[in-house]
Amino acid sequence: MSAALTLATAEHADKLLPLVAAFHAEEGIDQSDAARADAVMPLLEGIPHGAAYLIGPPRAPIGYIVVTFGWSVEFGGMDGFVDELYVRPGVRGRGIASEVLLTLPRALAGAGLKALHLEVSAGNATAQRLYGKAGFRMRDGYHLMTRRF
Repeated sequence: MSAALTLATAEHADKLLPLVAAFHAEEGIDQSDAARADAVMPLLEGIPHGAAYLIGPPRAPIGYIVVTFGWSVEFGGMDGFVDELYVRPGVRGRGIASEVLLTLPRALAGAGLKALHLEVSAGNATAQRLYGKAGFRMRDGYHLMTRRF
């Protein structure tokens, strides 16, 4: 199974949006289809704040990853945040997510990214192991905090 990545564009919306809906259902994220499309489409249309990549063949992707971009004085420039990563349940455990988390950061570093962050549930030991193998580390003394508008 290949973890080849394709930068998703508007022509991929019909393949990507069902994957996003499946991820949201699995994670208990309550969002309407319209709101989900409103959040994803700017990424597919080239907004500079992030990118969505299909994992596997674009005609029948097996997952996706969304990375958003920001700027960090602490990290010395552009940084990124893995907003969502999803691999279909039927193909999990084959190293696909690991491959994505090893290859995509290298490519983004080549484009100037200085750091890549992600969020993981304190109770999700499987994801923590996956992220650890890909080089992600908990930052002692730091917790992600959120304020919604």
